[in-house]
Amino acid sequence: MTSVNDLRSSFVDYFARNGHEAVASSPLVPRNDPTLMFTNAGMVQFKNVFTGVEKRPYSTATTAQKCVRAGGKHNDLDNVGFTARHHTFFEMLGNFSFGDYFKDRAIELAWTLLTKDWGLPRDKLMVTVYEDDDEALELWKKIAGLSEDRIVRLGAKSNFWQMGDTGPCGPCSEVFYDHGDKVWGGPPGSTEEDGDRWIEIWNLVFMQFEQHADGSRSGLPRPSIDTGMGLERVAAVMQGVHDNYDIDLFKALIGAAAQASNADVNGPGNRSLRVIADHLRSMSFLIAEGVLPSNEGRGYVLRRIMRRAMRHATLLGASEPTIHKLVPTLVREMGQAYPELSRGEAMIAETVRLEEGRFLKTLGRGLQILEAETAELGEGAVLDGATAFKLYDTYGFPLDLTEDALRNRNITVDQAGFDAAMAQQKAEARKNWAGSGEAATDMVWYGLADKIGPTEFLGYETERAEGEIKALLVDGAEVQSITAGQEGVVIVNQTPFYGESGGQVGDTGLVRGEGFSAEVLDTGKHHGVFSHKVKVSEGTLKVGQAVELVVDHERRSSIRANHSATHLLHEALRLVLGDHVAQKGSMVSADRLRFDFVHTKPMTPQEMAEVEDIANEIILQNTPVETRLMGVEEAKESGARALFGEKYGDEVRVVSMGEPTGNGLGWSVELCGGTHVRRTGDIGLVSVVSEGAVAAGVRRIEALTGKAARHRGNTNVNIVSSAAGLLRSGTHDVLDRIEALQNQLKSAEKALSDARQKLALGGSGEGGGATETVNGVTFVGRVVEGVAAKDIKTVVDAEKKRIGSGVVVIVLKGEDGKGTVAIGVTEDLTGKYSAGTLIKSATAALGGQGGGGRPDMAQGGGPDGSKAEDAVSAIRSLI
Repeated sequence: MTSVNDLRSSFVDYFARNGHEAVASSPLVPRNDPTLMFTNAGMVQFKNVFTGVEKRPYSTATTAQKCVRAGGKHNDLDNVGFTARHHTFFEMLGNFSFGDYFKDRAIELAWTLLTKDWGLPRDKLMVTVYEDDDEALELWKKIAGLSEDRIVRLGAKSNFWQMGDTGPCGPCSEVFYDHGDKVWGGPPGSTEEDGDRWIEIWNLVFMQFEQHADGSRSGLPRPSIDTGMGLERVAAVMQGVHDNYDIDLFKALIGAAAQASNADVNGPGNRSLRVIADHLRSMSFLIAEGVLPSNEGRGYVLRRIMRRAMRHATLLGASEPTIHKLVPTLVREMGQAYPELSRGEAMIAETVRLEEGRFLKTLGRGLQILEAETAELGEGAVLDGATAFKLYDTYGFPLDLTEDALRNRNITVDQAGFDAAMAQQKAEARKNWAGSGEAATDMVWYGLADKIGPTEFLGYETERAEGEIKALLVDGAEVQSITAGQEGVVIVNQTPFYGESGGQVGDTGLVRGEGFSAEVLDTGKHHGVFSHKVKVSEGTLKVGQAVELVVDHERRSSIRANHSATHLLHEALRLVLGDHVAQKGSMVSADRLRFDFVHTKPMTPQEMAEVEDIANEIILQNTPVETRLMGVEEAKESGARALFGEKYGDEVRVVSMGEPTGNGLGWSVELCGGTHVRRTGDIGLVSVVSEGAVAAGVRRIEALTGKAARHRGNTNVNIVSSAAGLLRSGTHDVLDRIEALQNQLKSAEKALSDARQKLALGGSGEGGGATETVNGVTFVGRVVEGVAAKDIKTVVDAEKKRIGSGVVVIVLKGEDGKGTVAIGVTEDLTGKYSAGTLIKSATAALGGQGGGGRPDMAQGGGPDGSKAEDAVSAIRSLI
């Protein structure tokens, strides 16, 4: 038996041996096609190569592409489990030629692989060609030796492929396999073609023409090849079974599901086991790529897939979370081919388990209410839309779950009534919100959110994607276009740009397309709509255009590192300062981070160093940064910390970093919707640069990470090295040398001050000279220079002590041209003369005002030191 893994490898190896580049599967969330919800074919990642927009270093390629069809126009969800070949997740094997070989080589490669390498019997194979493609028909006859009765001409509906209304297109040629006359059905083109006997296993698309808007076609200058083979279908053929769910991969998954739910593989629950096995693949691969269950966009489709599987688990009797137990089996079967499953195994299982827990609560409550609401409805009845909406809006019971629960009773739901009730609720919400006092300009965002829906954020997984312009704004008003030189706001259906929120700044980068480009200056978020503030560099942006969105990688990387470091610092602060530490605000930008927290006193240098050391220890662990989606209360119960200023819905992203602790999640666990590094080691380094008060009981630290932290460290090292050179010491002795020099300087300054005081006192240090008697009072008046202003009071005290009784006036002529005066009055004269009163006349003489002090000592000054003698004379005259 040829296993699924063997076939996958065999296909890729075969084309690699024949000169094709083996290209890894692209993500399930397409980055280059805004019209697709999920990657649904192998050619999606090569779309821009086929159109000539992108160049690759190879002209032929082969892939095993993971695909999902469960949303939008490619939606097989409701058929899964009830047919032999429908899947939500499947693998598409393909080979591609970008202007290299064409029909003859494509047919030769396909026929050789099928009949020689894989050994399929020629008489079991039949092919179809487009009705006008004589060339392909002749090539099949020549290369494969098929007779014309084994080649069927079909019309455009089956055998002509188009990328869109315009663009590359061309005829197809499909290969069918005959499962034998024991299976009902006829060959392609017959009245029984919808049967399961003849199954398409490979489609060869010959991109030959360019479709123009006027309906005409012209030949492509470089015709190309795009093929697609369903791995599950060809595995069924190679393993000799008719049903895809009987191949080895599904047998393993179905067996694990049966064991986990105590169900019989061949019993009446077989359909439910098939649903679970199929949906397990979709949910696991989507979660591995960062898609998490939510109530909108891709997250909503994922939730539908998950809850449909969980509903079937309950039909098998499961009353507690079960499906998450199957993840290890899936990883064992497919993890080697797709390492993202192995890397994300723990996160996948935990996300599924948490969603199962929420679902079981919703299901139990909803089914009771649904039973009561539909008790009187008979088979074939219709449940009114208002009731279905009440179940959804009030009790959290999704519409598709209501439809699924009623399907066995052949009861349908009034979809139009449900939609009307939804529209009425939105209208009421808009009316209530409009009167809430919000800024009038925000009404624009509310209206846009209602009209075009929320923006799908792709930025957790990519920094580059394509989107479609859904609206343009200039000065707050909607417009149809923005031209070169103008600034405005671009709104797209999906974006990799992060909108400012939760303390993290918005992304910058480029929006560009054919004939136009614009710089993204900032990104915001309003009611779920992401706004890209742009300045158009060239061309014109128009509503409806497809655009490529490219985030500034270097800036985003710095922001991610700073944001993740904020989480680590938060936990480190708690460990060092205590459990009272709680975030009170943050700012995460490209150049630094800022974190405000509750604490009543300044941090010591030792505490700051300890916080920094702890955070860097976690960085050095280089553990994966993991994200899970949880209910708010459940997240808090698990120990996750809520961040200040963040608005939380019913479900939150929980970011964990560092080696797991008692909670099993990680060393740091926080509720956060921001972008983060892949591994803690990506932060590089964190360096705390400052700490201070911002409000009563609130402190702030600022820090750098990565290159900025390293540059700061290098700068500081260079400063120390330079200082060591100037001090003629080793770097380790710099502090001791500086302290010694400071002590020497203090001694020298003290000696200089003493010398200047002695000079001011006449050179002896005891005063003397310039003493006179004025109106019977001993008076000393002197003008000095070269004395520090702070020392002239010392000179006054020395003179007062020397004369015993009297008034002393010392005026300093400063080097800056200003004058400083100090007046002393001995205690026996303070009743007659007050220094505090006399000082006003002295300062006035110096051109100043005021001055003050005690009755026995006062000091003041003025801007004009040249009038120092006048200040002395002014006091002499008052005495």
